[in-house]
This record gives sequence, structure tokens and C-alpha cells, in this order.
Amino acid sequence: MTNIAHSYGVASSNNAPSLGRCGGFVAQHPQDAFHLPARRTSVPEARRRVQTLLAEWGAAQQVRDDVELVVSELFTNAVRHTGSEKVGCEIALIGAHIRIEITDEGDARGSAPQIQPGSPDQECGRGLFLVGALSDGWGSRPDDSGQGRVVWADLPYAGAPAH
Repeated sequence: MTNIAHSYGVASSNNAPSLGRCGGFVAQHPQDAFHLPARRTSVPEARRRVQTLLAEWGAAQQVRDDVELVVSELFTNAVRHTGSEKVGCEIALIGAHIRIEITDEGDARGSAPQIQPGSPDQECGRGLFLVGALSDGWGSRPDDSGQGRVVWADLPYAGAPAH
């Protein structure tokens, strides 16, 4: 299988900046983080939290919808494909992008997420196709503990139109 970072010219996850860090200092930008149990019932809660947060930040509806979909796909993958007890979600507005980071607690394989062969029209396995289509870049890296994985995506940000 081919790593998505190389297939689509996405920045390598090893070169991806860590959320909220800039030159060793915490960057000053809107951000939020939360952890939920690694259960399917947590996915709708993660979507609700992200929608509410982005509405508070004044994000355009299309941005909120795209970010909600990416969070849903990445959170679901962490729940389904890792042995995690909890899944973390960090979201930050960095310049003209929304940075999403979903952190799991890992599993024995520790493999990076990859687009599975098949069609994007299939019910199962199309999530990473969607993440790639909606984001300007995405990838993964080991978490700070070395046990889990962080899957990140950068989506374009636009504020809601003024009335």
C-alpha cells in the first residue's frame, strides 16, 4: 500500500507542525481540545462540540460542515481501528487554516492510516478519501508518548459573511 502523504503530495507527517507550538512558544490563536471515550457514541458528541466551537469563532457554514465531516471520519477511525480507551480532539485556527488533530492511544500494530484500495463510492473505507478531498493537507505522526498516533488535517478557513 502507498502512504497517502506520498500519493497526494501531502507534507510528511514528520514535518507537520505540532498544534499550538511555534518556535517553542505556544502560538496565540483560537484553539480547543477535548477527550471522549473511544466509543461510537462519542462520534456525534465530537461533531456537536466542533460545530459549536466553530460557530463561536464565526466560521462560515461550509467550513463548519467540512471540519465536522473530517473530525467525524478521523474520530471514527480512531475508535474502530485502535485499542484506545479515549480519543483526543484538538482544533485550532491558524492563519487561513483550521488545524484538526485526532489522537488515539495506539494499538499493537501502530500503523499509519492509509486509503484502502477500492472505490470512494463504497460505504466502508471512503473516509480518508473525503479527508484528502476536503483538506489542504493531512498526515499522521506518533503522539508524544510514542504509543498512540496523531492524525492531523488542515482545512481552509473562511469567516461567515457579514450581514
